[in-house]
Amino acid sequence: MSLTSRDLDREIADERRQDDMLQTYLDGMSQLLTDEKRPLHRASVGDRLSTVARARTLTVLSRLDGIRKRSILQFLYESGLITRDRAIFNLRQSDFTGVNLKLAILMQADLRGANLSGAHLRRAMLIGARLSRANLRQADLSKAHLRQADLSEAKLSRTQLADAYGVTNAQLEQQADSLEGATMPNGQKYEDWLKSKGSGEDGENGGPA
Repeated sequence: MSLTSRDLDREIADERRQDDMLQTYLDGMSQLLTDEKRPLHRASVGDRLSTVARARTLTVLSRLDGIRKRSILQFLYESGLITRDRAIFNLRQSDFTGVNLKLAILMQADLRGANLSGAHLRRAMLIGARLSRANLRQADLSKAHLRQADLSEAKLSRTQLADAYGVTNAQLEQQADSLEGATMPNGQKYEDWLKSKGSGEDGENGGPA
């Protein structure tokens, strides 16, 4: 069905609205980062400045599409705000559903509790990332680099993990909260792997080295 001129006008207006919100967010966060008296980098998780930054982030994410959500995540990561060993605030309950993070570099990123359901993380560099309790249902993590990533209690139902690097079927079973319908690193469906595991023919290959 072709778009009417009114529909097109609405789409254009929505795109502009999202662009404006994204720019306002980036400008505001940049001001916090460069504040002479107390830059955001000096904040501690849970203090007033950290809480404000987290609230701004969660609010804007709920109003943006996947392309702009990727821009925000990259900004947070490259600004050093969500580094595993020194996160300024956490991303629990943050909405990154369906975001395209193919080939993204997020090593040592703190993504605990983030909602990444349906996200495209194919070939993403997630070495050492904290993904505990993250919602990764139906996400594409095929050929993603997951060495030393923390996936404890992560939701991985129907997640694509074929040829993921640095993680084995057994490690995922031990860590994940759910794996129903997931495609495992060795290419088997989780349920098929369980059956072959029980028969002593699990086909575990440890994933790519």
